[in-house]
Amino acid sequence: MNSGTLADIVVSFHFVYVLFTVLGEVLILTGGVLKWKWIRNLPFRITHLAASFFVAVEALIGMVCPLTELEWILRREAGQNAHEGISFVGRIIRKIIFYDFPPVFFTILYVSFASVVIISFIVFPPVRKTRKGKRYSPQSSTNPSNSKSSD
Repeated sequence: MNSGTLADIVVSFHFVYVLFTVLGEVLILTGGVLKWKWIRNLPFRITHLAASFFVAVEALIGMVCPLTELEWILRREAGQNAHEGISFVGRIIRKIIFYDFPPVFFTILYVSFASVVIISFIVFPPVRKTRKGKRYSPQSSTNPSNSKSSD
């Protein structure tokens, strides 16, 4: 497999990462309002939070995204640049996920987005399943209507 194809795979994965974080948050907010149970899945929510948090932190410290860096290393090895030699798929995906704005714009965007993710994590908290397969939520243990009475 040549470096150009590998770069296309990396940019495709990058697109899936962006889609997971953005669409994931849209679904979490929608599902929270509509009371969808699946959006409270603990592994999904932790993965989503970590993905969003990582992007915000790398923007704050001025780190270049590792996926972008890897893609460009592979493109250079393949003799490609931003305007020449990139496959049709690579060009389309790059047009979807990359924009020419000042870095501070993206830092503000990523930190704001991560803040929304954290708030939705608190407002619509994830739940974990107990060993018996029942859902456990910290709120349910403090709710008197969920406790059984011996009366």
